[in-house]
Amino acid sequence: MIFVLISVICSVTVAVLLKLAKQRGVETKQMIVWNYPMAVALTYFILKPEIADVSWTTLPFPLYIALAILLPGMFIFIALSIRYSGLVKTEVAQRLSLFIPLMASFFLFNEKVQGNKIWGIGVGILAIICSIGWRKSLPVANMTDTGYKNSLYPLLVFFGMGIIDILFKQVALHVVIPYVSSIFIIFVMAMLIAFGLLSYMLFIEKQSFSLKAVFYGLILGAFNFSNILFYMKAHRALPENPSIVFTGMNIGVISLGALVGVLFFKEKLSWLNYLGIVLSIVSVLIIAYL
Repeated sequence: MIFVLISVICSVTVAVLLKLAKQRGVETKQMIVWNYPMAVALTYFILKPEIADVSWTTLPFPLYIALAILLPGMFIFIALSIRYSGLVKTEVAQRLSLFIPLMASFFLFNEKVQGNKIWGIGVGILAIICSIGWRKSLPVANMTDTGYKNSLYPLLVFFGMGIIDILFKQVALHVVIPYVSSIFIIFVMAMLIAFGLLSYMLFIEKQSFSLKAVFYGLILGAFNFSNILFYMKAHRALPENPSIVFTGMNIGVISLGALVGVLFFKEKLSWLNYLGIVLSIVSVLIIAYL
């Protein structure tokens, strides 16, 4: 379980870094760009992908391209969600996104529907409604309104992370190429797209190049990679008990994220938000153990 704990800490640290960077005036989009060179380097030197033996004609490039676009894009939405909705709601939205691939397994991949999964999804939907929060006094039509963004960005994180999970599962089905090699190729492509985004920000938007963003971004990439690495190690250490890894990771991130958000960043949650956190934990337990 030590691998699960380390993965949880790394996952929450990624969100904390994004929040701290915004508070300290760091340009988060540039920061996200520099996350990828670090992730690529660490993947290459630590996981040692077998690129030389890859048959490029067999690679699922449409999946790679979709993920390479979504990964940096979703990082931006996560940063915006943390800015407008806080760390707690963003972490809950990310963890509850597991219901999207779960539902896809029933409706797209013809997996047999089980009673506990349906109950878990139902409780999870209630958790989403309670966790994200809504401000009735603010008009939905006003896209620039802070109250609307308070609900919009966690929902985008929820749907985006769920779609990314489905795409990664599809990549894993291509047994011709090792999964680690696929991850490395996706990270490289995401890095190239991120550098394209950086060029747009510097030469079209005329942003100033930020050395602080480079520093924060490299640290972000190290923790982002470590989260993936130790999550994989946890599954390898407990091959017969994937539900323990799954449950420990999701509950750990929701709980630690809530603790850090409330205690260190003084985020204010309503009783409905706290109920959402409890329901999210219950839904994970239902899916994993019932």
